[in-house]
Amino acid sequence: MPGFDQTLRPFLWRAERLYPDREIVTRTPEGRRRSTYAEYGDRVRRLASALDVAGVDRGDRVGTVCWNHDRHFETYFAVPNAGAQLHTINPLLPDEHIQYIVGNADDRLLFVDPSLAETVASAYDADAFASVERIVVVGDALPDVDLPDAITYEKFLRGHTADYEWPELPGDAPAGMCYTSGTTGNPKGVEYTQQMLWGHTMAMLTPQALGIEDSDVVMPVVPMFHVNAWGFPFAATAAGAKHVYPGPSPDPADLAALIEEEGVTITAGVPTVWLGLLEHLEDRDADLSTLERVVVGGAAVPEIVIRRFDDMGIEVLHAWGMTETSPVGTVARRKHGLEAADYDEQVTKRAKQGLIVPGLEFRVLKDGDEPIEWDGEDFGELLIRGPWVTDEYYGRPDANESDFEGSWLRTGDIVTVDPDGYVEIVDRADDVIKSGGEWISSQELENAVMAHEAVDEAAVIGVPHERWGERPVAFVVPAEGADRESLPDGIEALLREDYPDWWLPDAVEFIDAVPKTATGKFSKKDLREEFADEPLIEGQTPDARE
Repeated sequence: MPGFDQTLRPFLWRAERLYPDREIVTRTPEGRRRSTYAEYGDRVRRLASALDVAGVDRGDRVGTVCWNHDRHFETYFAVPNAGAQLHTINPLLPDEHIQYIVGNADDRLLFVDPSLAETVASAYDADAFASVERIVVVGDALPDVDLPDAITYEKFLRGHTADYEWPELPGDAPAGMCYTSGTTGNPKGVEYTQQMLWGHTMAMLTPQALGIEDSDVVMPVVPMFHVNAWGFPFAATAAGAKHVYPGPSPDPADLAALIEEEGVTITAGVPTVWLGLLEHLEDRDADLSTLERVVVGGAAVPEIVIRRFDDMGIEVLHAWGMTETSPVGTVARRKHGLEAADYDEQVTKRAKQGLIVPGLEFRVLKDGDEPIEWDGEDFGELLIRGPWVTDEYYGRPDANESDFEGSWLRTGDIVTVDPDGYVEIVDRADDVIKSGGEWISSQELENAVMAHEAVDEAAVIGVPHERWGERPVAFVVPAEGADRESLPDGIEALLREDYPDWWLPDAVEFIDAVPKTATGKFSKKDLREEFADEPLIEGQTPDARE
Protein backbone atom coordinates (compact mmCIF):
# COMPACT_ATOMS: atom_id res chain seq x y z
CA MET A 1 0.00 0.00 0.00
CA PRO A 2 1.34 3.49 -0.79
CA GLY A 3 2.13 5.84 2.04
CA PHE A 4 0.77 9.33 2.52
CA ASP A 5 1.58 11.88 -0.18
CA GLN A 6 5.04 13.40 -0.28
CA THR A 7 4.63 17.15 0.25
CA LEU A 8 6.42 20.05 1.94
CA ARG A 9 3.95 20.27 4.81
CA PRO A 10 5.60 17.65 7.11
CA PHE A 11 8.90 19.56 6.99
CA LEU A 12 7.26 22.65 8.48
CA TRP A 13 5.24 20.57 10.97
CA ARG A 14 8.41 18.87 12.24
CA ALA A 15 10.42 22.09 12.52
CA GLU A 16 7.69 23.84 14.52
CA ARG A 17 7.26 21.01 16.99
CA LEU A 18 10.78 19.66 17.42
CA TYR A 19 12.68 22.94 17.08
CA PRO A 20 10.26 25.75 18.07
CA ASP A 21 13.06 27.93 19.50
CA ARG A 22 15.57 27.47 16.65
CA GLU A 23 16.37 30.85 15.12
CA ILE A 24 15.71 32.43 11.74
CA VAL A 25 17.96 35.47 11.31
CA THR A 26 17.92 38.11 8.57
CA ARG A 27 20.34 40.95 7.93
CA THR A 28 18.34 44.11 7.17
CA PRO A 29 19.37 47.76 6.65
CA GLU A 30 18.16 48.46 10.19
CA GLY A 31 19.99 45.52 11.79
CA ARG A 32 19.30 41.82 12.24
CA ARG A 33 15.74 40.59 12.55
CA ARG A 34 15.25 37.43 14.59
CA SER A 35 12.42 34.96 14.91
CA THR A 36 11.92 31.29 15.69
CA TYR A 37 10.32 28.34 13.93
CA ALA A 38 7.31 28.72 16.23
CA GLU A 39 6.85 32.37 15.21
CA TYR A 40 7.62 31.52 11.60
CA GLY A 41 4.88 28.86 11.51
CA ASP A 42 2.33 31.37 12.78
CA ARG A 43 3.30 33.95 10.16
CA VAL A 44 3.27 31.36 7.38
CA ARG A 45 -0.30 30.36 8.26
CA ARG A 46 -1.34 34.02 8.43
CA LEU A 47 0.11 34.52 4.96
CA ALA A 48 -1.70 31.43 3.67
CA SER A 49 -4.95 32.77 5.10
CA ALA A 50 -4.34 36.14 3.42
CA LEU A 51 -3.73 34.40 0.10
CA ASP A 52 -6.97 32.47 0.52
CA VAL A 53 -8.98 35.62 1.22
CA ALA A 54 -7.30 37.31 -1.76
CA GLY A 55 -8.78 34.61 -3.95
CA VAL A 56 -5.63 32.63 -4.72
CA ASP A 57 -6.82 29.16 -5.71
CA ARG A 58 -5.22 25.75 -6.18
CA GLY A 59 -2.59 25.89 -8.89
CA ASP A 60 -2.54 29.72 -9.12
CA ARG A 61 0.90 31.25 -9.37
CA VAL A 62 2.26 33.75 -6.90
CA GLY A 63 5.39 35.56 -8.07
CA THR A 64 8.20 36.91 -5.92
CA VAL A 65 10.79 39.53 -6.85
CA CYS A 66 12.80 39.46 -3.64
CA TRP A 67 16.24 39.04 -2.13
CA ASN A 68 17.23 36.57 0.59
CA HIS A 69 15.32 37.30 3.78
CA ASP A 70 12.85 35.79 6.23
CA ARG A 71 9.76 37.36 4.62
CA HIS A 72 10.66 35.81 1.27
CA PHE A 73 11.22 32.55 3.18
CA GLU A 74 7.63 32.80 4.48
CA THR A 75 6.32 32.49 0.93
CA TYR A 76 8.35 29.30 0.47
CA PHE A 77 6.00 27.33 2.71
CA ALA A 78 2.84 29.46 2.69
CA VAL A 79 2.28 29.47 -1.07
CA PRO A 80 2.87 25.79 -1.97
CA ASN A 81 1.32 24.40 1.22
CA ALA A 82 -1.83 26.40 0.49
CA GLY A 83 -2.01 24.65 -2.89
CA ALA A 84 -0.68 27.51 -5.04
CA GLN A 85 2.56 27.68 -6.99
CA LEU A 86 5.54 29.76 -5.85
CA HIS A 87 7.11 31.49 -8.86
CA THR A 88 10.47 33.07 -8.04
CA ILE A 89 11.54 35.73 -10.56
CA ASN A 90 15.07 36.87 -11.29
CA PRO A 91 15.17 40.70 -10.96
CA LEU A 92 18.46 40.88 -12.87
CA LEU A 93 16.80 39.97 -16.16
CA PRO A 94 16.04 42.58 -18.84
CA ASP A 95 12.57 44.16 -18.70
CA GLU A 96 11.28 42.24 -21.69
CA HIS A 97 12.20 38.93 -20.08
CA ILE A 98 10.42 39.85 -16.86
CA GLN A 99 7.39 40.89 -18.89
CA TYR A 100 7.37 37.59 -20.74
CA ILE A 101 7.84 35.53 -17.56
CA VAL A 102 5.05 37.25 -15.60
CA GLY A 103 2.67 37.08 -18.55
CA ASN A 104 3.51 33.50 -19.45
CA ALA A 105 3.10 32.32 -15.87
CA ASP A 106 -0.15 34.29 -15.34
CA ASP A 107 0.97 35.37 -11.87
CA ARG A 108 -1.97 36.43 -9.69
CA LEU A 109 0.08 38.29 -7.05
CA LEU A 110 3.60 39.68 -6.98
CA PHE A 111 5.63 40.03 -3.78
CA VAL A 112 8.26 42.72 -4.37
CA ASP A 113 11.11 44.05 -2.23
CA PRO A 114 11.19 47.87 -1.84
CA SER A 115 14.71 47.94 -3.29
CA LEU A 116 13.39 46.14 -6.39
CA ALA A 117 10.27 48.25 -6.81
CA GLU A 118 11.91 50.36 -9.53
CA THR A 119 12.88 47.17 -11.38
CA VAL A 120 9.27 46.00 -11.40
CA ALA A 121 7.96 49.47 -12.25
CA SER A 122 10.35 49.65 -15.21
CA ALA A 123 9.21 46.26 -16.49
CA TYR A 124 5.53 46.90 -15.75
CA ASP A 125 3.36 46.64 -18.83
CA ALA A 126 -0.43 46.53 -18.59
CA ASP A 127 -0.71 43.76 -21.15
CA ALA A 128 2.14 41.61 -19.88
CA PHE A 129 1.02 42.08 -16.26
CA ALA A 130 -2.68 41.66 -17.04
CA SER A 131 -3.02 38.66 -14.72
CA VAL A 132 -1.48 40.48 -11.73
CA GLU A 133 -4.24 41.57 -9.35
CA ARG A 134 -2.10 42.99 -6.57
CA ILE A 135 1.51 43.84 -5.80
CA VAL A 136 2.58 43.23 -2.21
CA VAL A 137 5.59 45.33 -1.21
CA VAL A 138 7.64 43.44 1.37
CA GLY A 139 8.42 46.48 3.49
CA ASP A 140 6.93 48.91 6.00
CA ALA A 141 5.97 51.56 3.46
CA LEU A 142 5.13 51.82 -0.21
CA PRO A 143 8.03 53.11 -2.33
CA ASP A 144 7.69 56.28 -4.36
CA VAL A 145 7.28 54.47 -7.69
CA ASP A 146 4.26 53.65 -9.80
CA LEU A 147 3.11 50.16 -8.77
CA PRO A 148 -0.61 49.62 -9.45
CA ASP A 149 -2.73 48.03 -6.71
CA ALA A 150 0.19 47.94 -4.27
CA ILE A 151 -0.09 47.15 -0.56
CA THR A 152 2.53 46.60 2.14
CA TYR A 153 3.23 43.09 3.35
CA GLU A 154 2.18 43.67 6.96
CA LYS A 155 -1.05 45.33 5.84
CA PHE A 156 -1.70 42.32 3.59
CA LEU A 157 -1.34 40.05 6.66
CA ARG A 158 -3.31 42.29 9.01
CA GLY A 159 -6.42 40.72 10.50
CA HIS A 160 -5.46 37.17 9.52
CA THR A 161 -4.89 34.63 12.30
CA ALA A 162 -2.70 31.56 12.51
CA ASP A 163 -5.74 29.26 12.68
CA TYR A 164 -5.50 28.45 8.99
CA GLU A 165 -5.67 24.70 8.28
CA TRP A 166 -3.56 23.35 5.47
CA PRO A 167 -5.40 21.51 2.70
CA GLU A 168 -4.44 17.93 1.93
CA LEU A 169 -2.56 17.97 -1.34
CA PRO A 170 -1.47 15.14 -3.63
CA GLY A 171 2.21 14.69 -4.39
CA ASP A 172 1.68 15.75 -8.00
CA ALA A 173 0.18 19.11 -7.01
CA PRO A 174 2.14 22.05 -8.50
CA ALA A 175 4.31 23.76 -5.89
CA GLY A 176 6.95 25.88 -7.58
CA MET A 177 8.09 27.45 -10.82
CA CYS A 178 11.30 29.00 -12.14
CA TYR A 179 12.30 30.17 -15.61
CA THR A 180 15.60 29.37 -17.26
CA SER A 181 17.11 31.17 -20.25
CA GLY A 182 19.04 29.63 -23.10
CA THR A 183 20.64 31.00 -26.21
CA THR A 184 17.50 31.25 -28.30
CA GLY A 185 13.87 32.15 -27.83
CA ASN A 186 12.03 33.17 -24.70
CA PRO A 187 12.86 31.90 -21.20
CA LYS A 188 11.57 28.40 -20.46
CA GLY A 189 9.34 27.70 -17.47
CA VAL A 190 10.15 24.75 -15.23
CA GLU A 191 7.43 23.58 -12.85
CA TYR A 192 8.05 21.71 -9.60
CA THR A 193 5.49 19.46 -7.94
CA GLN A 194 5.24 18.86 -4.20
CA GLN A 195 6.80 15.45 -4.70
CA MET A 196 9.73 16.86 -6.70
CA LEU A 197 10.60 19.36 -3.97
CA TRP A 198 10.09 16.70 -1.28
CA GLY A 199 12.46 14.29 -3.06
CA HIS A 200 15.09 16.95 -3.69
CA THR A 201 14.94 18.01 -0.05
CA MET A 202 15.42 14.46 1.21
CA ALA A 203 18.39 13.98 -1.10
CA MET A 204 19.99 17.23 0.16
CA LEU A 205 19.92 15.81 3.70
CA THR A 206 21.93 12.71 2.80
CA PRO A 207 25.68 12.58 3.51
CA GLN A 208 26.25 11.78 -0.18
CA ALA A 209 24.78 15.19 -1.06
CA LEU A 210 25.10 18.01 1.49
CA GLY A 211 24.39 16.24 4.76
CA ILE A 212 22.49 19.08 6.45
CA GLU A 213 21.72 18.38 10.15
CA ASP A 214 19.79 20.06 12.96
CA SER A 215 23.08 21.32 14.44
CA ASP A 216 23.85 23.28 11.28
CA VAL A 217 23.55 27.02 10.79
CA VAL A 218 22.68 27.48 7.12
CA MET A 219 23.33 30.68 5.14
CA PRO A 220 22.31 30.57 1.46
CA VAL A 221 24.05 33.40 -0.38
CA VAL A 222 22.82 32.03 -3.71
CA PRO A 223 19.71 34.12 -4.45
CA MET A 224 16.35 32.76 -3.38
CA PHE A 225 15.05 33.62 -6.87
CA HIS A 226 17.64 31.22 -8.34
CA VAL A 227 16.05 27.73 -8.25
CA ASN A 228 14.81 28.15 -4.67
CA ALA A 229 18.29 29.08 -3.40
CA TRP A 230 19.36 25.60 -4.53
CA GLY A 231 16.79 24.12 -2.14
CA PHE A 232 18.55 25.28 1.03
CA PRO A 233 15.50 26.91 2.70
CA PHE A 234 13.53 23.67 2.36
CA ALA A 235 16.41 21.43 3.45
CA ALA A 236 17.36 23.58 6.45
CA THR A 237 13.73 23.52 7.63
CA ALA A 238 13.45 19.76 7.16
CA ALA A 239 16.58 19.29 9.26
CA GLY A 240 15.55 21.80 11.94
CA ALA A 241 18.68 23.87 11.31
CA LYS A 242 19.13 27.56 12.04
CA HIS A 243 18.59 29.87 9.06
CA VAL A 244 20.71 32.96 8.34
CA TYR A 245 19.68 35.19 5.43
CA PRO A 246 22.14 37.86 4.25
CA GLY A 247 19.53 40.27 2.87
CA PRO A 248 19.98 42.48 -0.20
CA SER A 249 23.42 42.95 -1.79
CA PRO A 250 25.68 41.65 0.99
CA ASP A 251 29.34 42.50 0.56
CA PRO A 252 32.24 40.32 1.78
CA ALA A 253 32.38 42.18 5.09
CA ASP A 254 28.68 41.45 5.69
CA LEU A 255 29.17 37.76 4.96
CA ALA A 256 32.24 37.50 7.20
CA ALA A 257 30.37 39.18 10.06
CA LEU A 258 27.34 36.90 9.69
CA ILE A 259 29.51 33.77 9.64
CA GLU A 260 31.44 34.89 12.71
CA GLU A 261 28.58 36.29 14.78
CA GLU A 262 25.82 33.79 13.91
CA GLY A 263 28.02 30.70 13.88
CA VAL A 264 27.34 29.72 10.27
CA THR A 265 28.41 26.13 9.52
CA ILE A 266 27.36 25.77 5.86
CA THR A 267 26.88 28.37 3.15
CA ALA A 268 26.39 28.35 -0.60
CA GLY A 269 26.94 30.61 -3.57
CA VAL A 270 28.65 31.10 -6.93
CA PRO A 271 32.47 31.30 -7.16
CA THR A 272 32.56 35.11 -7.40
CA VAL A 273 31.08 35.35 -3.90
CA TRP A 274 33.87 33.27 -2.38
CA LEU A 275 36.62 34.95 -4.39
CA GLY A 276 35.38 38.23 -2.95
CA LEU A 277 35.34 36.83 0.59
CA LEU A 278 38.85 35.44 0.24
CA GLU A 279 40.11 38.81 -1.04
CA HIS A 280 38.42 40.50 1.93
CA LEU A 281 40.17 38.17 4.35
CA GLU A 282 43.63 38.84 2.91
CA ASP A 283 44.12 41.95 5.05
CA ARG A 284 41.30 41.66 7.58
CA ASP A 285 40.76 39.37 10.53
CA ALA A 286 37.58 37.37 10.90
CA ASP A 287 36.82 34.30 12.97
CA LEU A 288 35.37 31.73 10.57
CA SER A 289 36.07 28.79 12.86
CA THR A 290 32.44 27.60 12.86
CA LEU A 291 32.29 27.36 9.07
CA GLU A 292 32.60 23.74 7.94
CA ARG A 293 31.37 23.64 4.33
CA VAL A 294 31.15 26.07 1.42
CA VAL A 295 28.96 24.82 -1.41
CA VAL A 296 30.00 26.27 -4.77
CA GLY A 297 27.88 26.00 -7.92
CA GLY A 298 26.61 27.99 -10.85
CA ALA A 299 30.05 27.95 -12.48
CA ALA A 300 33.21 25.87 -12.18
CA VAL A 301 35.09 26.37 -8.93
CA PRO A 302 38.74 27.44 -9.38
CA GLU A 303 41.18 25.07 -7.66
CA ILE A 304 42.73 28.04 -5.84
CA VAL A 305 39.43 28.55 -4.00
CA ILE A 306 39.46 24.93 -2.82
CA ARG A 307 43.07 25.19 -1.66
CA ARG A 308 42.67 28.50 0.17
CA PHE A 309 39.61 27.32 2.07
CA ASP A 310 41.40 24.05 2.85
CA ASP A 311 44.14 26.12 4.47
CA MET A 312 41.47 27.50 6.81
CA GLY A 313 40.06 24.03 7.58
CA ILE A 314 36.90 24.67 5.52
CA GLU A 315 35.67 22.10 3.01
CA VAL A 316 34.58 23.24 -0.43
CA LEU A 317 31.81 21.15 -2.00
CA HIS A 318 31.55 21.69 -5.74
CA ALA A 319 27.99 21.01 -6.94
CA TRP A 320 26.31 21.02 -10.33
CA GLY A 321 22.67 21.28 -11.29
CA MET A 322 20.13 23.03 -13.47
CA THR A 323 16.81 24.75 -13.05
CA GLU A 324 15.41 21.58 -14.62
CA THR A 325 16.93 19.37 -11.88
CA SER A 326 15.49 21.34 -8.91
CA PRO A 327 18.61 21.93 -9.04
CA VAL A 328 21.26 19.72 -7.36
CA GLY A 329 22.38 16.83 -9.56
CA THR A 330 26.00 16.14 -8.61
CA VAL A 331 28.27 16.93 -5.67
CA ALA A 332 32.04 16.50 -5.68
CA ARG A 333 32.24 14.56 -2.46
CA ARG A 334 35.49 12.74 -1.74
CA LYS A 335 34.68 9.16 -2.63
CA HIS A 336 35.60 6.34 -0.26
CA GLY A 337 39.06 5.09 -1.15
CA LEU A 338 40.40 8.49 -2.19
CA GLU A 339 41.60 9.37 1.30
CA ALA A 340 44.98 7.86 0.51
CA ALA A 341 45.39 9.79 -2.76
CA ASP A 342 47.85 12.68 -2.76
CA TYR A 343 46.47 16.14 -2.12
CA ASP A 344 46.79 17.39 -5.69
CA GLU A 345 44.78 14.45 -7.00
CA GLN A 346 42.09 15.03 -4.39
CA VAL A 347 41.82 18.71 -5.34
CA THR A 348 41.53 17.77 -9.02
CA LYS A 349 38.62 15.45 -8.20
CA ARG A 350 36.91 18.03 -5.99
CA ALA A 351 37.15 20.67 -8.72
CA LYS A 352 35.04 18.50 -11.03
CA GLN A 353 31.25 18.69 -11.03
CA GLY A 354 31.26 15.49 -9.00
CA LEU A 355 29.28 12.33 -8.28
CA ILE A 356 25.61 11.88 -9.11
CA VAL A 357 23.49 12.29 -5.96
CA PRO A 358 21.42 9.34 -4.70
CA GLY A 359 18.11 9.01 -6.53
CA LEU A 360 19.25 10.24 -9.94
CA GLU A 361 20.67 8.47 -12.99
CA PHE A 362 22.79 9.81 -15.81
CA ARG A 363 24.27 8.70 -19.08
CA VAL A 364 26.65 10.38 -21.50
CA LEU A 365 26.19 9.88 -25.23
CA LYS A 366 28.27 10.85 -28.23
CA ASP A 367 27.32 10.78 -31.88
CA GLY A 368 23.68 10.65 -30.88
CA ASP A 369 23.38 7.36 -29.02
CA GLU A 370 26.81 5.85 -28.29
CA PRO A 371 27.80 5.74 -24.59
CA ILE A 372 31.19 7.18 -23.78
CA GLU A 373 33.99 5.39 -21.96
CA TRP A 374 34.45 6.37 -18.32
CA ASP A 375 38.11 7.19 -18.83
CA GLY A 376 38.16 10.95 -18.15
CA GLU A 377 38.93 11.67 -21.81
CA ASP A 378 36.04 10.44 -23.96
CA PHE A 379 33.24 13.01 -23.98
CA GLY A 380 29.62 13.46 -24.97
CA GLU A 381 26.36 15.11 -23.93
CA LEU A 382 25.10 14.57 -20.39
CA LEU A 383 21.56 13.22 -20.01
CA ILE A 384 19.94 12.92 -16.60
CA ARG A 385 16.66 11.69 -15.11
CA GLY A 386 15.07 11.19 -11.73
CA PRO A 387 12.12 12.06 -9.49
CA TRP A 388 13.02 15.74 -9.18
CA VAL A 389 14.09 16.24 -12.80
CA THR A 390 11.43 17.86 -15.00
CA ASP A 391 10.31 16.09 -18.16
CA GLU A 392 8.84 19.10 -19.93
CA TYR A 393 8.82 22.89 -20.13
CA TYR A 394 5.71 24.90 -19.43
CA GLY A 395 3.93 25.65 -22.69
CA ARG A 396 7.01 25.03 -24.85
CA PRO A 397 6.42 22.01 -27.15
CA ASP A 398 9.28 23.22 -29.36
CA ALA A 399 11.78 22.97 -26.51
CA ASN A 400 10.23 19.75 -25.21
CA GLU A 401 10.90 18.05 -28.51
CA SER A 402 14.55 19.09 -28.64
CA ASP A 403 15.53 18.94 -24.96
CA PHE A 404 13.98 15.67 -23.80
CA GLU A 405 14.45 12.09 -24.90
CA GLY A 406 11.68 10.17 -23.18
CA SER A 407 12.32 10.45 -19.45
CA TRP A 408 15.84 11.78 -20.04
CA LEU A 409 16.70 15.49 -19.93
CA ARG A 410 19.31 16.53 -22.47
CA THR A 411 21.36 18.96 -20.39
CA GLY A 412 23.32 20.50 -23.27
CA ASP A 413 26.52 20.06 -21.23
CA ILE A 414 29.41 18.21 -22.82
CA VAL A 415 31.18 16.15 -20.16
CA THR A 416 33.74 13.48 -19.41
CA VAL A 417 33.41 10.86 -16.68
CA ASP A 418 36.53 9.47 -15.00
CA PRO A 419 36.89 5.86 -13.80
CA ASP A 420 35.71 6.86 -10.32
CA GLY A 421 32.47 8.28 -11.73
CA TYR A 422 33.30 11.98 -11.33
CA VAL A 423 31.54 14.09 -13.97
CA GLU A 424 33.41 17.06 -15.44
CA ILE A 425 31.91 19.63 -17.82
CA VAL A 426 34.28 20.45 -20.67
CA ASP A 427 31.99 22.42 -22.97
CA ARG A 428 28.40 23.38 -23.66
CA ALA A 429 26.31 22.23 -26.53
CA ASP A 430 25.11 25.79 -27.02
CA ASP A 431 26.83 29.10 -26.57
CA VAL A 432 25.11 30.51 -23.53
CA ILE A 433 27.46 32.54 -21.34
CA LYS A 434 27.46 32.01 -17.58
CA SER A 435 28.80 35.02 -15.71
CA GLY A 436 28.78 35.08 -11.93
CA GLY A 437 26.36 32.16 -11.92
CA GLU A 438 23.81 33.93 -14.15
CA TRP A 439 23.02 33.28 -17.80
CA ILE A 440 23.67 35.72 -20.63
CA SER A 441 22.26 34.94 -24.05
CA SER A 442 25.00 35.41 -26.62
CA GLN A 443 22.53 35.31 -29.49
CA GLU A 444 20.35 37.98 -27.95
CA LEU A 445 23.37 40.25 -27.52
CA GLU A 446 24.42 39.57 -31.10
CA ASN A 447 21.01 40.59 -32.40
CA ALA A 448 21.09 43.74 -30.28
CA VAL A 449 24.59 44.68 -31.49
CA MET A 450 23.61 44.07 -35.10
CA ALA A 451 20.72 46.48 -34.64
CA HIS A 452 23.32 49.26 -34.66
CA GLU A 453 23.32 50.94 -38.05
CA ALA A 454 27.12 50.87 -38.25
CA VAL A 455 27.37 47.08 -37.71
CA ASP A 456 27.12 44.49 -40.48
CA GLU A 457 27.72 41.33 -38.45
CA ALA A 458 28.40 40.48 -34.82
CA ALA A 459 29.13 37.35 -32.81
CA VAL A 460 29.40 37.17 -29.03
CA ILE A 461 31.34 34.51 -27.15
CA GLY A 462 32.12 33.86 -23.53
CA VAL A 463 35.76 34.38 -22.55
CA PRO A 464 37.00 32.54 -19.43
CA HIS A 465 37.44 34.96 -16.53
CA GLU A 466 39.17 34.44 -13.19
CA ARG A 467 36.43 36.13 -11.17
CA TRP A 468 33.18 35.81 -13.08
CA GLY A 469 33.68 32.44 -14.74
CA GLU A 470 32.95 33.90 -18.17
CA ARG A 471 32.50 37.37 -19.62
CA PRO A 472 31.05 38.28 -23.03
CA VAL A 473 33.21 39.68 -25.80
CA ALA A 474 31.64 41.01 -29.01
CA PHE A 475 33.32 40.45 -32.37
CA VAL A 476 32.00 43.05 -34.78
CA VAL A 477 32.20 43.54 -38.53
CA PRO A 478 31.77 47.32 -39.01
CA ALA A 479 29.67 48.62 -41.89
CA GLU A 480 31.53 50.32 -44.69
CA GLY A 481 32.47 53.87 -43.71
CA ALA A 482 31.73 53.31 -40.00
CA ASP A 483 33.66 55.40 -37.47
CA ARG A 484 35.58 52.64 -35.66
CA GLU A 485 36.80 54.95 -32.94
CA SER A 486 33.30 55.84 -31.67
CA LEU A 487 31.57 52.57 -32.54
CA PRO A 488 32.33 50.69 -29.25
CA ASP A 489 30.78 53.53 -27.23
CA GLY A 490 27.81 53.59 -29.57
CA ILE A 491 27.26 49.85 -29.15
CA GLU A 492 27.47 50.15 -25.37
CA ALA A 493 24.95 53.01 -25.33
CA LEU A 494 22.57 50.99 -27.49
CA LEU A 495 22.80 47.93 -25.24
CA ARG A 496 22.33 49.96 -22.07
CA GLU A 497 18.84 50.90 -23.27
CA ASP A 498 17.62 47.33 -22.80
CA TYR A 499 20.16 45.35 -20.78
CA PRO A 500 21.72 45.51 -17.30
CA ASP A 501 25.39 46.37 -16.89
CA TRP A 502 26.47 42.80 -16.26
CA TRP A 503 25.16 41.76 -19.71
CA LEU A 504 27.35 44.30 -21.54
CA PRO A 505 30.39 42.90 -23.38
CA ASP A 506 33.71 43.57 -21.68
CA ALA A 507 35.30 44.27 -25.05
CA VAL A 508 34.44 44.93 -28.69
CA GLU A 509 36.86 43.45 -31.22
CA PHE A 510 36.74 44.38 -34.90
CA ILE A 511 37.06 41.57 -37.45
CA ASP A 512 36.70 41.38 -41.23
CA ALA A 513 34.08 38.63 -41.17
CA VAL A 514 32.47 36.25 -38.71
CA PRO A 515 33.58 32.71 -39.54
CA LYS A 516 30.73 30.53 -40.78
CA THR A 517 29.90 26.87 -41.13
CA ALA A 518 29.10 25.19 -44.44
CA THR A 519 25.43 25.99 -43.88
CA GLY A 520 26.11 29.69 -43.33
CA LYS A 521 25.73 29.73 -39.53
CA PHE A 522 28.16 31.64 -37.34
CA SER A 523 30.95 29.29 -36.21
CA LYS A 524 31.82 30.38 -32.70
CA LYS A 525 34.08 27.35 -32.36
CA ASP A 526 36.30 28.75 -35.11
CA LEU A 527 36.12 32.20 -33.53
CA ARG A 528 37.24 30.85 -30.16
CA GLU A 529 40.09 28.92 -31.74
CA GLU A 530 41.23 31.94 -33.75
CA PHE A 531 41.46 34.17 -30.68
CA ALA A 532 42.36 31.51 -28.10
CA ASP A 533 45.85 32.90 -27.49
CA GLU A 534 44.90 36.59 -27.62
CA PRO A 535 44.39 38.61 -24.43
CA LEU A 536 40.97 40.15 -24.98
CA ILE A 537 39.95 41.38 -21.52
CA GLU A 538 41.46 41.99 -18.10
CA GLY A 539 41.16 38.96 -15.85
CA GLN A 540 41.07 36.51 -18.75
CA THR A 541 42.19 32.96 -18.02
CA PRO A 542 43.21 30.14 -20.39
CA ASP A 543 40.30 28.42 -22.10
CA ALA A 544 39.97 24.88 -20.70
CA ARG A 545 38.53 23.78 -24.01
CA GLU A 546 41.77 24.44 -25.86
